[in-house]
Amino acid sequence: MMRRHFLTTALAASALPLRAAPSPLRIGQIGTLHAHAAGKMEALRKQPENWEVVGLVAESQGPLRAPYDGLTLLSEEALLNTAGLKAVVIETEIEDACATALRCLQAGKHLHLDKPGALKHEEFKAMRLEAEQRQLTVQMGYMFRYNPAFTLLRQAVSEGWLGQITEIDAAMGKLADPRLRQQLSQLPGGGLFELGCHLIDAVITLLGKPQSVHAFDTPTGSDGFQDNQLAVLKYPQATATIRCNHTDPFGGPRRKLSVTGTQGSFEILPLESGKISLSLTQARGRYAKGSQALQIEVPKGRYDLEFQDLARVLRGEKTFDWNAAHDIAVHETTLLAAGQ
Repeated sequence: MMRRHFLTTALAASALPLRAAPSPLRIGQIGTLHAHAAGKMEALRKQPENWEVVGLVAESQGPLRAPYDGLTLLSEEALLNTAGLKAVVIETEIEDACATALRCLQAGKHLHLDKPGALKHEEFKAMRLEAEQRQLTVQMGYMFRYNPAFTLLRQAVSEGWLGQITEIDAAMGKLADPRLRQQLSQLPGGGLFELGCHLIDAVITLLGKPQSVHAFDTPTGSDGFQDNQLAVLKYPQATATIRCNHTDPFGGPRRKLSVTGTQGSFEILPLESGKISLSLTQARGRYAKGSQALQIEVPKGRYDLEFQDLARVLRGEKTFDWNAAHDIAVHETTLLAAGQ
């Protein structure tokens, strides 16, 4: 009887129509000058099951190199008029990013917009609200959103593993060479605006918009570059500190995010390593009471998971986790934290 039931079930299953794999979504990129531009294109081209890259709008018309080789060079108008184009990745310099994003939204396209999105808050806010009104997705390029260690941290906070959060301590530095110092000195808000925004996105994901923001700037050089900054974000029962130091020769290994609550703590150090120190006053699922060191596997491709998620969102398989109010709060807080 069991064999007969198995055969009947197997035959019935084999008679069901196979579900066709979804077609890749058509996407293009505008800009190659953002620091993340090449990495974003590499991630897209590694996912032919999700994305068909139709072309590139490049600032220079010179020969293309990896990861852009073989792509069709287009004008912005030609790209936006490409049949079936679903989304655009914007990797221009920050000065041009928001205006470019708005034109793409007005053409009815979803966006991946790299951080921090705009120099002026009112411009960013108007663009982000335009997308909301048009029911178009804007995925900001904050690189910790899909890091598995940060995903576990979000779970720990949302499920109350750490109790009431009382403090967050975060740092993200590097040693800037003269060329980078000159570039970043042109930005209002300097290093924290350009780099510390990643941390502010993470903090606001965990705690929401702060009550107030206090900025401190103690530059080490005389070239006008804000290279050593601290921001304190105040919440009703917590404070968060954000440090961004562009004079730190060991900045990479020292990048961290530490969250402390009344029932535990969670530290990621270095930020992209997947190395976690977790301490709990009581067991939570498979994590024991007490202190433990965890090593979570992190994909080699920094941007792979974000484009996998964007494909699922645009196919209607899930809702997007970050809305316009969140992105607007991050941008406003970043400017305040950078002293603007």
